[in-house]
Amino acid sequence: MYIPSLYPVALFMMIVTMICWGSWANTQKLAKGWRFELFYWDYVFGIVLIALILGFTMGNTDPASPDSFIANLRSADGKHLLFAVLGGVVFNVANILIVAAIAVAGLAVAFPIGIGLALVIGSVLNYIILPKGNPLLLFGGIALVIVAIVLDALAYRRLVKDLSVSRKGILLSLLGGTGMGLFYPFVAKATTGENHLGPYAVAFVFSLGVLACTIPVNYLFMRKPISGQPVAMRDYFRGSGAFHFWGLLGGIIWGIGMISNFVASYAQMVGPAAAYALGQGATMVSAIWGVFVWREFAGAPPTARRLIGLMFLFFLLGLSGVAMAPIVSF
Repeated sequence: MYIPSLYPVALFMMIVTMICWGSWANTQKLAKGWRFELFYWDYVFGIVLIALILGFTMGNTDPASPDSFIANLRSADGKHLLFAVLGGVVFNVANILIVAAIAVAGLAVAFPIGIGLALVIGSVLNYIILPKGNPLLLFGGIALVIVAIVLDALAYRRLVKDLSVSRKGILLSLLGGTGMGLFYPFVAKATTGENHLGPYAVAFVFSLGVLACTIPVNYLFMRKPISGQPVAMRDYFRGSGAFHFWGLLGGIIWGIGMISNFVASYAQMVGPAAAYALGQGATMVSAIWGVFVWREFAGAPPTARRLIGLMFLFFLLGLSGVAMAPIVSF
């Protein structure tokens, strides 16, 4: 299987993660008029599909090797397989909760609470499991990223003046953010120790956990949605080919980011804490799409524009600190 041996290559893979995780939601915007609960089925199918494709290609560069994709799946013990499945289940529940929080309370509440909490919990737990990287640069960079997320939230508040913050929205954000912070440590545990899973095998088992969890959880959200009328599975099958295409593409994009992150994390010079933290720079990428492509801040007051500028500055400084943490020691 392919694992980067040079840090610049691992850094490139983490940047790919950041771009993919921050860009997949554009496919949902392109599937305009298609309910998220219906979109989500194809999104999950896309994640499973790309995990299989990359497992049999990049994860199988030497089929005779004991580390190859299939051989690794066969040799891993039940404990590590369970960790990978649990990671997928926890991620999936958290992902759906954060999307629901955005629908109820808006980005100005869901992002700073959900993503900020996930960044802190995930990075600290990952560092405890496998302490790699300069802690001053790593956690200093994480602190700057959190400031950037708060600035992004404040800018949205200037733009959307009638935003109402409900207790339900805050609770969903807290639950979703906690889940987002907890899923990656399961992945880290699945890729360490004797009879562990490699990054490509863990990505595939993780995707199966996502799929298994989606069946009951997403169906529940279809029948009892946070907003809008209930939808049924027959509505999914009535969707156009274009709607299904955008859902699959969204899952494939997110899955490429996932596998790039798992592979970079597996590299000896990086570790899960830095890989996870840099991947959360996806928030900046999504903000770039929103500001420059979807024009979400067109007509925004000058104070909101200034906050957006500061947000990008703090993000760049924070991500630079996280990126340097694996290679700077003092």
